[in-house]
Amino acid sequence: MAALPSRHTNPIEAAVAALGSGLLTEAALQRHVAPLFSRVRAAFHDRVYLANHSLGRPLDAVDADVREGMAAWYDRMGDAWEDWDAEMQAFRRRLGVLLNAPRADCVVPKASAGQGLRAILNTYDSVPRVVATKGEFDSLDVILREYARRGRIALTLVEPRVDGTYDTVDIVAAVGTRADLVVVSQVIFTTGQRLDDLAGIVAATHRAGGRLLLDVYHALGVFPVDVAALDVDFAVGGSYKYLRGGPGACFLYLNPRLLEGSLRTLDTGWFAKRDPFRYTRPDPPQYGEGGDAFLESTPPVLPFYQARAGQVFTLAMGVDRLRAHSLGMQQRLAGLLRERGFNAKGGSDERGAFVVVADDRAEAWATQLDAAGVIVDARGRHLRLCPDILTTDEDLVRAAGALAAIRT
Repeated sequence: MAALPSRHTNPIEAAVAALGSGLLTEAALQRHVAPLFSRVRAAFHDRVYLANHSLGRPLDAVDADVREGMAAWYDRMGDAWEDWDAEMQAFRRRLGVLLNAPRADCVVPKASAGQGLRAILNTYDSVPRVVATKGEFDSLDVILREYARRGRIALTLVEPRVDGTYDTVDIVAAVGTRADLVVVSQVIFTTGQRLDDLAGIVAATHRAGGRLLLDVYHALGVFPVDVAALDVDFAVGGSYKYLRGGPGACFLYLNPRLLEGSLRTLDTGWFAKRDPFRYTRPDPPQYGEGGDAFLESTPPVLPFYQARAGQVFTLAMGVDRLRAHSLGMQQRLAGLLRERGFNAKGGSDERGAFVVVADDRAEAWATQLDAAGVIVDARGRHLRLCPDILTTDEDLVRAAGALAAIRT
């Protein structure tokens, strides 16, 4: 899908255009882009924020965008649905561009990635054989385990190797000759590992007669994601992290070949109906065209406005350009940590957007760093540090020094 113009956020696009072409520099970002984030920068002016992999920093424009959604309610009451629907369609189109989806209605708004997974699990009439890794984020992992506990799915979980990584060979072996659904993350949330051969996993899944659901939460906005080229059947993700859109602005992607009408889910509602505001009740229900058939009941509308500025910003910046800058920042941070004796991993094409230091004291370190004014987090024994376009070199030096001081 081609990139979309925006009539709402010209200041964002103008600020990005002022950067010019070429590699991003700290001086240019501080001059042209940092002012777009004045509120969060003021609130955190004395702290180093390296938890962008967890919750992305919002643009100032988010506040006005959400107020616009509320204004439609105040000013138009029931007729506000015209504005709200237009914003939902814009939300879908922008995500379609970021995913390289063949068409916008392949993207179905959801309140969480887990909601998208449940919608797919609930398309099966018999007990499906599901393969996933033990590296899936809790929102998917909890659902898979609960469905398995209740006998709704037959679940196989792939273990990591001794070094904590997942190998394509192990996943393909677990798929075997028969699998109904395979669930994997493009980037593992604990370690930042980027699965090395997704195309091979997709191909093995299809040979086994199954479908693949890809979690792109730690990939979208980090590096180019191309669901069409990968030929995945489904994808889930959201705006909470790198798209700077906060909670609730999530999605389910469906491959166009599954939108001809044969795939149906129990997770449905009146917005999935054809012409929902006509209130007719044919039996069986008549669903909307394409991905609209996977809408549910009355959607939360403010997340579409809440996510707008971050989507526009990401599209204006360009994911390739953001990736190049991220890799440079990660390499700098990992280098500073290695100089201080830490085995830091990050900054390579094989990884996502954050640097990892593995240590049994990771959770304690995260708490101590917070007290020192450096905001990071830990998942188990993996300390995660994620710079972004607002991070300065001084921030990186401060963070590495603080961690070294805590360890000693």
